[in-house]
Amino acid sequence: MNAHPSEAITGAIKRATRILVLTHIHPDGDALGSQLGLGTILRGLDKEVFLYGEAAVSSLYEFLPGSQEISEGLPDLSAFDCAISLDCGDAYRLGRKMEELLTVKPFIVIDHHAGHQDFGDLRWVDPHRASSGELVYDLAVALGAEVSQAAAYCLYAAIVADTGSFKYSSTSADTFRVARELILKGVNPAEVAGKLFDNFSRARLRLFLRVLASLQLHADGRIALITAPNKLFGETGAAPEDTEGFINYPRALSCVQVAVFLKEAEAGIVSASMRSKGSDLNVAKVAMAFGGGGHRNAAGFKIGDTTIEKLSAELLPALQTLLV
Repeated sequence: MNAHPSEAITGAIKRATRILVLTHIHPDGDALGSQLGLGTILRGLDKEVFLYGEAAVSSLYEFLPGSQEISEGLPDLSAFDCAISLDCGDAYRLGRKMEELLTVKPFIVIDHHAGHQDFGDLRWVDPHRASSGELVYDLAVALGAEVSQAAAYCLYAAIVADTGSFKYSSTSADTFRVARELILKGVNPAEVAGKLFDNFSRARLRLFLRVLASLQLHADGRIALITAPNKLFGETGAAPEDTEGFINYPRALSCVQVAVFLKEAEAGIVSASMRSKGSDLNVAKVAMAFGGGGHRNAAGFKIGDTTIEKLSAELLPALQTLLV
C-alpha cells in the first residue's frame, strides 16, 4: 500500500517502447478516464500505446477525448514490452482474454480497491485514494511527463465519476489536490459534470422510471433495494450500461444507510451494486462474501445461475448484519 509508484514501476515504463493499457470489463468513468488519460500521457513520452477494451465504449463515455481509440481486437501481444492494468481489483475482471493479457511482461497493476486481489508483476495499490485517476496523475508526475489538456480532462472525469462529484467519504485532500492541478491544465468542471450527469437519452429516462418504481425499503427503511430484470431493457429500448449511477438515487433517501441495485443484464446472471453511508458500514465485506469486492462505501459482485428474487433473499440478511 504505497502512496507513490515504486522506482521499479516508473523504471519499467521508462524502458518500455510499446505499451498495452487496459482496464476491467464493463468499465466505469474512473476506469475509462484513467485508461484514456494514461494513454495520452504515455504518448507524450514517445511511447507506442495500444488501448484495449473487451467491448465498445458505452455511449455514456463517448465524450471522453480519445474514446474512439479503444480497440476490441488484440494485436500480437509478443510485440509489447509492458502492460498496465488500471482500476482492476481482480485478474478475472480483465475479461475473456485474461490469460493472454497476463503474458505481457512486465504486467503492471495500478489500483485503489481495498479488496484488491494481487496479480501481475509490479503493483501499485493504494486503497486510501478515491480514484485511479488520482494515481495516474501522480504516476505522470513521477515519470516527469506532461499532462495535456486532453489527458487532464479524462483524469478529472475519472475522479468526479468515482467520488460522486466529490461527495463520497473516499474523497480526500489528495483528491482535491489532483483536481486542482487538472483544472489548472484547462479543464472546465461544469462541462465535465454536465457530460457525466446530465446525459439521459429518452430510452435511459424510461428505464430509470421503471427501475425507480421497483424501490423497496427494508430494515425499517435503512436498506433500499431497486431492481432491473433483463426484460426491462427490451421494453424501454435502453442498454444495461444505461443504469450507470441509478444506485445513487435510493441512497439519497435520508433514512437509507445502504442502497442495493440488482441488475439482470443477461438471463440467469445478476450483478449487485451496493452503496453505504458512513465509515461503519462496510459493504465491501459483504461483496467479498459473494465473490466480489470494492470500497467500504461502494462495492459489488456478479453471480450466475440465480434470479433477482433468489439473490435478494440471500443478500438482504447479510446487509442487515451491518446495521446491528
